Amino acid sequence: MRVASLISILLCGMLFGVGLAWSGMIKPEVVLSFLTFDDLGLLLVLGSAVMTTFLTYHLAPRVLRKPLLEAQFGKHITVNTRDTVLGAVLFGIGWGLSGVCPGPAIAGLGAGNWPLLVSLAGLGAGAWCHGIWASRHPA
Repeated sequence: MRVASLISILLCGMLFGVGLAWSGMIKPEVVLSFLTFDDLGLLLVLGSAVMTTFLTYHLAPRVLRKPLLEAQFGKHITVNTRDTVLGAVLFGIGWGLSGVCPGPAIAGLGAGNWPLLVSLAGLGAGAWCHGIWASRHPA
């Protein structure tokens, strides 16, 4: 990977983290307030993210011949399977119970929200357990 690509990834990650912190998504209590429909402020954040992603993925390949820092646009082929749906449901239940999503949790650590380490440990344990299960049950 080229240095320019690595710097771009770092800067985009930092921008993402600042956006998460600024919007309040690094605070589980704010997320839980949104999920219980008490404060719909995060709806603007989520809507903006969806529109930005949609426009970028659909318009950029039509407007640009190639990405700015890569040789070509990548293909993102998705296949919805039972495991994908089950994983999404489990992720949603965990997010709804804790108010913690991996990206905002990592950004929250950068803001000094150390109790998020407990949630990240749980995420890691869940991923580890899935790795063990998947190795014993190949697709």
